[in-house]
Amino acid sequence: MKNSIKIGFLLLIIQIGMVVNAQTAFEQNAISIGVVVSDLEASTTFYKDVVGMLEVPGFNVTSEVAKKTGLTGGLPLQVTVLKLEDSPTATEWKLMSFKKEATHPKQQYIQDDTGMQYITIFPKDMKQAMARIKKYNVPTLGETPTKLPNGKTFILIQDPDGTFIELIGDL
Repeated sequence: MKNSIKIGFLLLIIQIGMVVNAQTAFEQNAISIGVVVSDLEASTTFYKDVVGMLEVPGFNVTSEVAKKTGLTGGLPLQVTVLKLEDSPTATEWKLMSFKKEATHPKQQYIQDDTGMQYITIFPKDMKQAMARIKKYNVPTLGETPTKLPNGKTFILIQDPDGTFIELIGDL
């Protein structure tokens, strides 16, 4: 009986170790998302003032490093980093610009293009989010704000370059 308990305990420890190992396959548990925008200042202002993100220290990538890593054909990058909270584990929304307009038309719906089309943000205070949207005259899309089946309020807006932003939360 004691051996059965020891074996059972050992198997439990092995299973826990496997779960922990599976959950720690990455050095960070957040994703950093790089977004090329047409106007860095306008987009930074939009994400800070309308969406409510915080600007944290950004960084520069030299032309040599940008070319060596395959990010650009030799153009340097100035990256503005925004987060929903100032935490080392918060997702980074990294904005950069090459000061040119997009080569694709601005989308009216998410089905209008391929690739990343929208992000979803879950504000704690939807009244405050709605107030910022109204203050900066950002149009809401569709028939939003609207109630979702789960009772949450849904608002859809677009950033200056057309990326859709879903805001979902309690009103």
